[in-house]
Amino acid sequence: MAFIKKTVVTAVIVSIVAAGGFSWWAKSPLTTAQAPIAFTITPGSGVGAAAQQMAKAGVPVNTTLFQVLARVTGQSARIKAGSYELKPDTSPRGLLNQLVRGEFAQEAVTIIEGWTFRQMREAIDASKSLRHETAKMSDAELMAKVSSEFKQPEGLFFPDTYLFAKGASDLQIYKQAHQMLLARLNAAWEKRSRDLPYKTPYEALTMASIVEKETGQKSERSMIAGVFVNRLRTGMMLQTDPSVIYGMGARYEGKIAKKDLTTDTPYNTYTRYGLPPTPIALPGVQSLDAALAPAKTEALYFVSRNDGTSKFSDNLNDHNRAVNQYQRGATTP
Repeated sequence: MAFIKKTVVTAVIVSIVAAGGFSWWAKSPLTTAQAPIAFTITPGSGVGAAAQQMAKAGVPVNTTLFQVLARVTGQSARIKAGSYELKPDTSPRGLLNQLVRGEFAQEAVTIIEGWTFRQMREAIDASKSLRHETAKMSDAELMAKVSSEFKQPEGLFFPDTYLFAKGASDLQIYKQAHQMLLARLNAAWEKRSRDLPYKTPYEALTMASIVEKETGQKSERSMIAGVFVNRLRTGMMLQTDPSVIYGMGARYEGKIAKKDLTTDTPYNTYTRYGLPPTPIALPGVQSLDAALAPAKTEALYFVSRNDGTSKFSDNLNDHNRAVNQYQRGATTP
């Protein structure tokens, strides 16, 4: 009986394939009422179940002919589970190839240079296309899933645009961004200037985060790094406002007052010497490079010209004149 059934099925397939209409159907674009159409193939689905799932989601494909196409091309057992999108002008053969290759629907989440880790978490949590496994995790719990070395997350994720298949775990983004950061940091560390006052790559990362937050003009990053490196070398306080702001946390409301500069926190570089205990933001590759290959300069100070650029000075007198000119509205430097 099984032999007879198999023979009949084979005969039907051969008959259909022999018809020129089948070849035309397999190559013709599927008409769609909307584009794209999202659909999901569940794990363990055979070609029949896959065809039914597509049809239920609104994919206008003849389920019987699609099964025949998969079988006569020898691909019926190669369909991959996952989330897909049917795009305009896709033919049944193209659709089958999409399922066999696992060309999943791609989504993206963008992490911006200079964001804090809290802002990164907010952006990832807001993505409706991710599966949110980390939503209820504390930062420490999340880091335990991502890294065996680091406990504090700030600065340890590379800002970039990350692509993922719909329904992917958000933990995948964190792991990918963390590994990318380590790769970028280690590459910059290997090429670093050998006279820098950093003991570890993590200290360089902390400096890179300060450079990221201090720099309005990308071309000035190496100079900003040079100033802060000079301060470390000479035993000066870094006196960087972004670090103070980071230490203020929720108390910061857009302005920094004199009392904030004198209120001690682990991140107040006006009351404490050296680098803050952790990075203060997510630095990009240019800030990493600047921190590990800073400009050769004698400058110890800089002040904003209020146009996105900075005025650099080698001594306090020149710096004070620059402050008067650019920040206090004095008519002469």
